[in-house]
Amino acid sequence: ALGFIGYKVGMTHVLVKDENPNSHRKDMQVFTPVTVLECPPLKVYGVRYYLQDEEGQSKVIAELRSKKTEKELVRKIKPAKKEHKIPESFDRVMLIVYTQPKLTGIGKKKPDMVELAVGGGSLEEQSTYAQSLLDTEIKLSDVIKAPQFIDVHAVTKGKGFSGVVKKFGVKLLNHKSEKTKRGIGTMGAWTPKSVSYTVAQCGKWGYHLRTEYNKVAMKIGDKPEEINPKGGFVRYGVVKNDYLLIKGSVPGAFKRPVTVTEAIRTKKKLHPVNITYTSLESKQR
Repeated sequence: ALGFIGYKVGMTHVLVKDENPNSHRKDMQVFTPVTVLECPPLKVYGVRYYLQDEEGQSKVIAELRSKKTEKELVRKIKPAKKEHKIPESFDRVMLIVYTQPKLTGIGKKKPDMVELAVGGGSLEEQSTYAQSLLDTEIKLSDVIKAPQFIDVHAVTKGKGFSGVVKKFGVKLLNHKSEKTKRGIGTMGAWTPKSVSYTVAQCGKWGYHLRTEYNKVAMKIGDKPEEINPKGGFVRYGVVKNDYLLIKGSVPGAFKRPVTVTEAIRTKKKLHPVNITYTSLESKQR
């Protein structure tokens, strides 16, 4: 697979020895904030085959499912209408995988399902490899190697229904304004008789799917005691499975699933990451 799903735990900080020979901080200890993702093994539930039609749309033409259905998956998936066979022609193969939140301490049993791309050579080789993964577990170390550039896909924190002042930072109008202060002065010209999408308007703010490119996967660990702070992470608890340290912040609230994939637009060179210290101090305030 070319991706993985983890649960956002929280943030901590590490000290990293700068290995860039051209840096003015060469060999210095650099304070670096990191986000922790807990990554229990994924289970492969099925293989999906896609084919592009005349209009250029990719449609599912076949789907191979596992014969074993876990109790937590029964309510989440719809029963297959018919048995599918491997199609003769297809142009894309995807894995259907689901998480195992019951292995974590977030108090959730219902798994999250997602499609992940399959790497490899020809389409036939990808298909054969994907079928061999049915009913198996995929570990984080099988997909991501640290250090590595990755793309992070997550749903941002939801802020609810917001006005333009909070949402766009619009300046407050004069107190003598005719209708409102916390609004905009005009919706646009009389002609054309339409409102441009660039006009600030109230509405939902947050809870959007966003992708951040070229984040750095700094460390993959299988010993939770290396990362668990005193008293556990705030609003999460303690990490019990493999974990991933990502440089900087990651979208979304704590306990929310985050999809990590291989970077698709890497241009920069990545230097070795030498972590010399990881903060285990209590995050409680």
